[in-house]
Amino acid sequence: MTPIAPHITAFLRERLPIQRGASVHTCESYARSFELLFEFASRRYGVTPSALDLEQIDARLVMDFLIHLETERGNSPRTRNARLAAIKSFMHFVEYRVPALLEQIREILAIPTKKTDQPLVAHLSMPEIQALLREIDWMVPNTR
Repeated sequence: MTPIAPHITAFLRERLPIQRGASVHTCESYARSFELLFEFASRRYGVTPSALDLEQIDARLVMDFLIHLETERGNSPRTRNARLAAIKSFMHFVEYRVPALLEQIREILAIPTKKTDQPLVAHLSMPEIQALLREIDWMVPNTR
């Protein structure tokens, strides 16, 4: 079994901030994602989060975790997708460090994001409408 602690530590302390130049907010968001995932997994397997192994983080667990986020925690699909993005980023990192888990990692990477509604523009302000009309007038040739 492969302890998860050294890999998640390297990912959060080196890979994200130093190698990828991720912002503090991104690092904190990813760390929170893993905190939630590890709490979920530790309840499922009856072990402490520090005792989790990489082999225990499989596609079935990740899918159940994502369902848990939406149903029990009331998270939106956008938040669910953000948590999934953190997990997939970590799995891309781990695939080079633990090649024995490639099949398991590929299954996790294949989990699709959930479609979300794109918010429509509720209204335009008068200056925005005027700017659009000026652009249209400029683009349409004078046919008179």
